[in-house]
Amino acid sequence: MRARHIISAMAGRIPQQFIDDLLARTDIVEVIESRVPLKRAGREYTACCPFHTEKTPSFTVSPDKQFYHCFGCGAHGSAVSFLMEYERMEFVDAIEELASRAGVSVPREGLDQQVKLRHDLYDVMEAAAKYYRQQLKYSPHSVDYLKSRGLTGQIAADFGIGYAAPGWESIIKALGDKGISAQVLHDAGLAIKKDAGGFYDRFRNRIMFPIRDRRGRVIAFGGRAVGDDTPKYLNSPENALFHKGQELYGLYEARKNVRQLERLIVVEGYMDVVSLAQFEVRNV
Repeated sequence: MRARHIISAMAGRIPQQFIDDLLARTDIVEVIESRVPLKRAGREYTACCPFHTEKTPSFTVSPDKQFYHCFGCGAHGSAVSFLMEYERMEFVDAIEELASRAGVSVPREGLDQQVKLRHDLYDVMEAAAKYYRQQLKYSPHSVDYLKSRGLTGQIAADFGIGYAAPGWESIIKALGDKGISAQVLHDAGLAIKKDAGGFYDRFRNRIMFPIRDRRGRVIAFGGRAVGDDTPKYLNSPENALFHKGQELYGLYEARKNVRQLERLIVVEGYMDVVSLAQFEVRNV
């Protein structure tokens, strides 16, 4: 009942038949084993339950029934409910995750233009994040700054930190070669429209911090100036993906790294979040 209610409430309803077919083709063992080590026990698999503390395995996964059950705490369900409980995903996000694993797109009935735009922009933002990450290695002064703040390469990679080159059309040209227009970059908040026509990069000569939503999708960026450029920090403007008052930088990484996230530490800036992560404080 809950699942059907959520699907109907969303713009672009996901057909129930698609969900049924997706679950039928999903291997629940693969989904769970990629997150929890399983051991074969006859026709089933066992593990210590990921949802409560125990020393003797009482968590079982049945490939025949495509079902999991814990005899200790009573947790049970399908691959969808496992992702919802373990990854703290919403129902629709779990469907998207399973569809991605299966290599299929999630159809939506009555998909409006605004929803389609958001789906297109997610791909653009991921391409931008990848480009910025690649550029970081070509900016020794940015790498030196991050090292001076005590960050290791691993933590920088965990948070996807990158670098925006100083040129006026660096990302416009780089992503333009991949078929992404400057107008689309403008829609994503990555380019600014000139009064006289044309576009230029919004972020230039800045260390880039990708801001992710609860599924880990890049929806915006925060850019810290390298040197004396102003403003010191520049953020993505609000757009179809990003609504500043509804997001917390680092929340996705905190949920990913802290299994039982019972409290959060709220700090002022991007570097505060990343610096504390460097010292194993991950609920920030």
